[in-house]
Amino acid sequence: MGMYKYIREAWSKPKKIPFHRERLMQWNRQPSTVRIEHPTRLDRARSLGYKAKQGYVLVRQKVNRGGRMRPKFMKGRRSKHRRRKKIVNINYKQVAEQRAQKQYTNTEVLNSYFVGKNKDYYWYEIILIDRSHPRALQDHPFLKKDKGRVYKGKTSAGRKSRGILTNKGKGAEKLR
Repeated sequence: MGMYKYIREAWSKPKKIPFHRERLMQWNRQPSTVRIEHPTRLDRARSLGYKAKQGYVLVRQKVNRGGRMRPKFMKGRRSKHRRRKKIVNINYKQVAEQRAQKQYTNTEVLNSYFVGKNKDYYWYEIILIDRSHPRALQDHPFLKKDKGRVYKGKTSAGRKSRGILTNKGKGAEKLR
């Protein structure tokens, strides 16, 4: 077995990883968007296209868990205001990607992966590529024409919420 297989096995049960709980407590005190030097899950980052060279940026993004219901109305009770259910068509991973893209405007989101959760937050690491760096863009030529692909739902999280990863082929035209 190679090194990446052992890393993947360890991340299948993250509670057994030493210092995982302390790491989450440390991340909890940090701001929502943090640029990092090295990926926490090297196997996952490499499989999604990360390379340790110039032009690649890694960001850890914190996203609030829960909150799918709007708060209860305190004033102005009208029949039309009774709609408390919040319709959310995008998943937490896509929200994290969009927030990282908003912070780093000169980059483009390549992909992202899950690194942890506690009772309040999810953490994702997002792989960003510098648009002005030619060495990074030559690895992924589709990024030259795909500007703002996070907002168009072209990352894997966005394609999942659009129903493209699960429903393919004939008969799936009206599902999305």
